[in-house]
Amino acid sequence: MASIIYGLCALTAMTCTWLLLSTYKKTGYRLLFWSGLCFAGLSINNILLIFDRIVFPTTVDLSTWRLVAALVALLPLLYGLIWEEE
Repeated sequence: MASIIYGLCALTAMTCTWLLLSTYKKTGYRLLFWSGLCFAGLSINNILLIFDRIVFPTTVDLSTWRLVAALVALLPLLYGLIWEEE
């Protein structure tokens, strides 16, 4: 059951990435771009979670890489929220 939930979370994050970046391409609204980059990083984070918990449950610990991916994912959104003007 956990693998299904992890997979659905990854698919949801990838769908959000696609929707945000495609809407940014149409409208040019910069906050959509930063949000899309954030969700792209969160997609990577979810994929690393699948590898950490399902593929390599006992041999490899990817928790540090998952935390780094989450931090890097949030940095573009933080930048966009602070520095971007309308």
